[in-house]
Amino acid sequence: MKKVALIFGTRPEAVKMAPVYLAMKDSKLEPIVIATAQHRQMLDQVLGLFGISPDFDLDIMQERQSLSGLTSRLIQKLDEIYAANSFDATLVQGDTTSTFAGALVSFYHKIPVGHVEAGLRTDNIYNPFPEEVNRRLNGVLSTYHYPPTESAKGNLLHEGVPPDRMVVTGNTVIDALLWTIENKAGATSSFREKFGLENGRYILMTMHRRENWGEPMRNVMLAVRDILDSMPEMKLVFPVHLNPVVRETVYPLLKGHERVILTDPLDYLPFVSLMEKAVLILTDSGGIQEEAPALGKPTLVLRETTERPEAIQAGTALLVGTDRKKVFEETVRLLTDRSAYERMAMASNPFGDGKASLRIAEHLERVLA
Repeated sequence: MKKVALIFGTRPEAVKMAPVYLAMKDSKLEPIVIATAQHRQMLDQVLGLFGISPDFDLDIMQERQSLSGLTSRLIQKLDEIYAANSFDATLVQGDTTSTFAGALVSFYHKIPVGHVEAGLRTDNIYNPFPEEVNRRLNGVLSTYHYPPTESAKGNLLHEGVPPDRMVVTGNTVIDALLWTIENKAGATSSFREKFGLENGRYILMTMHRRENWGEPMRNVMLAVRDILDSMPEMKLVFPVHLNPVVRETVYPLLKGHERVILTDPLDYLPFVSLMEKAVLILTDSGGIQEEAPALGKPTLVLRETTERPEAIQAGTALLVGTDRKKVFEETVRLLTDRSAYERMAMASNPFGDGKASLRIAEHLERVLA
């Protein structure tokens, strides 16, 4: 059997690579999981849910790690694994530092790289930072490209990637979401009950991106307080990223508010549970922009740019940035204008049919045969 290294280190990567791993387990390929553990605790949550045991675990995470330090440690540790093992291909996902380092080390060992979720672009190298450049570098290093949409494929064609090296697959996050709802449906209501959310309306929020640290994040937290002050029936649930820089902004402004529920990052299953019944979602996450349409959840994107314009074009998401007034006004508008809300909630999902992972596994089987 052909051995394919799957390299990932953050929770979003793990969610999107888990269904690829499951599809490969049912194929003629042997998936070898290399967990960098760029996000230790959040990664372990997903591995447990999908029953994945890493073949290699780098345990790379350090508190307040710099990008340069993280990259150098990743390259050194991955190189040791590649020097001692034989792989027929490497799969990386998305835009993290683990993704870039994995593709680079695989290239150094002359092993073909497949890039899951290829071709997303904002055309601003500093936003999102450093993800936009990681994606572009992966585009150069990869042999096989798996863009989730025709728009992403168009970006790669514009950059000169040969059409026969690409397969439009849909996004594997939809595969993971549908698998979770199908296989774990009985558990979801208990998570909402735990937070006292079985009745009533609530907004689900996430925010963690590096370009939003500091004043942008502070502005959004103030907007959240404004929203709750104007809508006394509404609650907010916010699983707060473990990064100290994020928590130092969020907690002083939101902790203690009677209708704000701050939690540590949640396992994927309870997070899906909260998405299912949320009224709407405020987020700077890329993955949630893809998941929310599958659940009919209007999403306000707390960023100046997005590499997922399909969500904006389809009307499932709206780019609102981090301006306090705009975040407040757009949120209240959606919550009070029924027709505007329904237009977003009922828009079609542009990110796939739940079979992306199968397409990736079938393609790799063919090219590695």
